[in-house]
Amino acid sequence: MSLQNASIKLTHFIIGGFDTVKRPVAVGVVMLITYLLAVFASLVNIIFIVSDKQLHKPMYLLICNLAVVDVFYTSSATPTMIGVLLAGVNTISYVECLIQMYVYQVGATMEMFSLTIMAFDRLIAIICPLQYHSYLTNTRTLVFTYIVWIVACSFAVFSLVTATPLPHCYLRLRYTFCDYAAVMRTTCVNPEKYFNQVAMLSVFLSFSTFIFICLSYCGILFFVKILSNNDKKKMGSTLVSHLICVICLYCPLIIIVIFTRFGVVLTLEERQGLLIGTILGPSLVNPFVYCLRTKEIKSKIFKIFRKCKHVGGHSSAALYTYEQY
Repeated sequence: MSLQNASIKLTHFIIGGFDTVKRPVAVGVVMLITYLLAVFASLVNIIFIVSDKQLHKPMYLLICNLAVVDVFYTSSATPTMIGVLLAGVNTISYVECLIQMYVYQVGATMEMFSLTIMAFDRLIAIICPLQYHSYLTNTRTLVFTYIVWIVACSFAVFSLVTATPLPHCYLRLRYTFCDYAAVMRTTCVNPEKYFNQVAMLSVFLSFSTFIFICLSYCGILFFVKILSNNDKKKMGSTLVSHLICVICLYCPLIIIVIFTRFGVVLTLEERQGLLIGTILGPSLVNPFVYCLRTKEIKSKIFKIFRKCKHVGGHSSAALYTYEQY
């Protein structure tokens, strides 16, 4: 009997990617803390930028968009993985699984697009500082951001279009959440053809955005040569911190998407570790590198801390006076 004839009517999947984890609670707690910290830091930056009209500028709008993408991306799969590890909830409905696969694909694509746009923004700001605000207005930045979101959503439709019509023979997902590879391995067909198609699309997106980011930073470095030593140090510090974000996202992606196509064999645990790293790593690092290193946002945070300290000091003094009375 062929696999197509052995297909089953799916209502849910069983997530089996964490079956070999020896200390699921410890891993779950680490993931939970990392997730909460990443989401909290991104939400703080979103609130600061949206609430302060002085920060309604192209650079900060892009930073705000990156923070939204980080929350969107890390929330696509992390709650499911935490639920499996801490609560033992290892089932997910078929529809929820497809939604998670789509949201994850959109988030991953938007992470690449967002870092690419921000690299281009810094390039224009450094090379053409006088014309920067005429080139990149708030309206143009918002329109460009909307277009990028539409493109990312359109790219991710491919995974739904190829996975949804196929019959399924297995309930168990080999991986830790519903990514495309996990869903396709539950079907009754040989997934290699589909993997190759998705790999071509993923390689194109990863390679093109990565090359554009590298060229942007090369242009910045070339321009930095003519600056003073003090400006060079500031610019060097900024570039290094931005490159950390790029490395956190692209290194695992390059290994998973490109190297495996050229004969590099990963164990299931290694692949899952890299996938989790691509989700949690950038979402945790980005808010601190792109946002908390920014003067205006950092000064607002310090002002809030000073106000809290001032209010706390007044409260303590009032309490002391009341007790004396």
